[in-house]
Amino acid sequence: MATTEECRAALDKLSDSMRDAEGDVRSATELDRSVSCHITDLDVTFAGRMADGRIDVRETLEGPPREKAEIRLAMTGDDLVALVAGELNFARAWGSGRVRLEAGLRDLLRLRKLL
Repeated sequence: MATTEECRAALDKLSDSMRDAEGDVRSATELDRSVSCHITDLDVTFAGRMADGRIDVRETLEGPPREKAEIRLAMTGDDLVALVAGELNFARAWGSGRVRLEAGLRDLLRLRKLL
C-alpha cells in the first residue's frame, strides 16, 4: 500500500509533467480550478489549486474533502502512484470505477485531452 508521502510525491510528479506538456495537453492543464484528491485507502485528502499548468497542493487533510473542489478525484494510493508512473490507464480505471473524477461538464471536456 502506498504511503501518504508516496502519494504526495506522485502528485508533485504529475504537476511537473503537466508543466512540461505541450499542445492540446498543455491547453487542458491551463485551467484555474480548486482541486482535491481523496486517497480512499489512507483516508487522506490532498487539496489545492490547479493553475498555470501545475497542481499546487496546499493542504493534506485527514478524511474526505471538507469542501467541494471544482475538480475532485478519488482513488487508492496504489492507483495514484500507478497512474502517474504510466502503469495504469486513466480512461480504463475511470470507466471501471477504480478512479472517480468529478467536475463540471466543460472542465471534463477539457480534461479529457489529458487522457
